[in-house]
Amino acid sequence: MSRVDSVDLTSGRDLRDELVQLMHRYGMASQQLGAYFAQKHGLHPTDLQALIAVFQAERAGDPLTPGRLGEAVGLSSGAATAAIDRLERGGHLRRTRESPDRRVVHLRYGEPGMAVAVGFFGPLGVRSHAVMDRFSRPELTAIRRFLLAMTEVLTDHHEEMKRV
Repeated sequence: MSRVDSVDLTSGRDLRDELVQLMHRYGMASQQLGAYFAQKHGLHPTDLQALIAVFQAERAGDPLTPGRLGEAVGLSSGAATAAIDRLERGGHLRRTRESPDRRVVHLRYGEPGMAVAVGFFGPLGVRSHAVMDRFSRPELTAIRRFLLAMTEVLTDHHEEMKRV
């Protein structure tokens, strides 16, 4: 029996507490892996956050502009520009002009940076898919709903705290 299967489901409160603890552990493990990737490839942790934001936006078909990247990562205009410059010099990002308005710049993942990311994170993707294969479609759908709702709660709380 794996660690995943050994959860005591007898108490709803215990399960909720354990879920919160597991999310914290997952978040910490994710941050540590990201920090290691950044350090190994000479990136600032903020640069890694920027790369993730660019990748997710591009994957969703809505590439970021420098201004939207700053908003997504919580950077001033100057700090976002400095991060973009560093990432572009390293081959991780490229600026493109795809809009009829030539002043609009979109950020795209650079091929050299993508190769580095795939080499590092590709094996994790294989392992992650193997874990997900152990769950049914309805279970994954419930997990998705849960994670979306928890992410919304965190985001809303963060926004509220910034206004205080």
